[in-house]
Amino acid sequence: MTPPALPTILRVTLMTKTAMATTLTYAPLNLGRWLLWSTYALVLLAAPLVFNQGSGLTMLSQMGTVMLFGLSYNMLLGQGGMLSFGHAVYAGLGAFFAAHAMNQASVPVTLIPLVGGVAGMGFGVLFGYVTTRKAGTTFAMITLGLVELVFASALMFPGFFGGEGGITTNRVYGGQVFGITYGPQVQVYYLIAGWLFLCTAAAYAYTQTPLGRIINAVRDNPERVEFIGYDTRWVRYLVLVLSSFFAGVSGGLSAINFEIVSAENVSAVRSGAILLFTFIGGIGFFFGPLLGGVVGILFSVLLPDYTAAWQLYLGLFFVLLVRFAPGGLGSLLMLLLRTAKFGQFGRIAPALARLSLAVLVGIAGLVLAIEMTYHVTQDASNGPEKKLFGVLVDTHAAGPWLLAGALVAAALLGWRLARPGFVQAWDAAGAVMADTIRRNP
Repeated sequence: MTPPALPTILRVTLMTKTAMATTLTYAPLNLGRWLLWSTYALVLLAAPLVFNQGSGLTMLSQMGTVMLFGLSYNMLLGQGGMLSFGHAVYAGLGAFFAAHAMNQASVPVTLIPLVGGVAGMGFGVLFGYVTTRKAGTTFAMITLGLVELVFASALMFPGFFGGEGGITTNRVYGGQVFGITYGPQVQVYYLIAGWLFLCTAAAYAYTQTPLGRIINAVRDNPERVEFIGYDTRWVRYLVLVLSSFFAGVSGGLSAINFEIVSAENVSAVRSGAILLFTFIGGIGFFFGPLLGGVVGILFSVLLPDYTAAWQLYLGLFFVLLVRFAPGGLGSLLMLLLRTAKFGQFGRIAPALARLSLAVLVGIAGLVLAIEMTYHVTQDASNGPEKKLFGVLVDTHAAGPWLLAGALVAAALLGWRLARPGFVQAWDAAGAVMADTIRRNP
């Protein structure tokens, strides 16, 4: 049989003490993985071409730092089952050290994120030795106390932390290198995108190592891991140290992007935000934090330009996501891709479209009601009219309120009518996929 024209790996196997035999093993090229990583790189490269305005580049830069921050946090939560309320400590302290390095102009700007990463890892070595001695709820409570301790210290030691105002820096120093000064925002974005891609590749490579595998076992069954001879506390400690490095890199990139670091960078609020964003993306998937970072920045940076109720929308979105898709956006995406892979997406598409239409109608009614309520209670001094969906709405008139109620009622009715059909189509598609897997294991 003629072997396929694919890359080969020459494996040398020791047969006896004196004899050695060579075996040719054909390893197929994982085209899907190469395509996925190439697409990821192209998206990072092409994003500024689409969002080329100043605010768009700033938002993309923030997305990059938060995506990397979420990726580091998911090494603890998603892969290790370690719920931490203080992960901002490592990113924030990394940002402070990066800012001081920039002020001293001792390190090229391109390598400043590495300074943040080393600082974050150093504090991971220090704090992780204490926090990882316990697991579960106790670990979570210790990290919560830790973040409050560091936040208080940031206000107590203004010489290093800059007090309430923080410390400022300037990323433009050292002259031009190949025409790059990091003055224009687009250059800062590409620096963030480059570090994000490198760290994403490194974090994925870590998941394929023995440490990356054993931390999954520690998450699922720590007692059994101890039975086979591993020290679960030591495994958790090593993973936290590695996670702190990537968090510190994220903090260094944030210091370059904003040119200011304050006590807010090491606060429990920031730790809670990254926990929320990671859950939204999906902690069960490697790419979940990347999705969560994008969605989180859209809610917390873009949405405030249009509404004062953005936190309410973020909370409602999170609650509904946990209720109907506890696996996060990553689980929804993978389920849809799985149905498409088995050729069953056409079976569920009509019912899914009807269900999505009902959801969109409900969102429109809910947004209308919330915005009018905010205007009446918080912004009534500017008159009764408010512009919504490009139309001036009189919040004192009964018509808009009746319309909002009608839209919500129609959405609820449409949901009840469309849901049985979707469930039936989904179950039928699932049965076909299960039968296909059974026949072709």
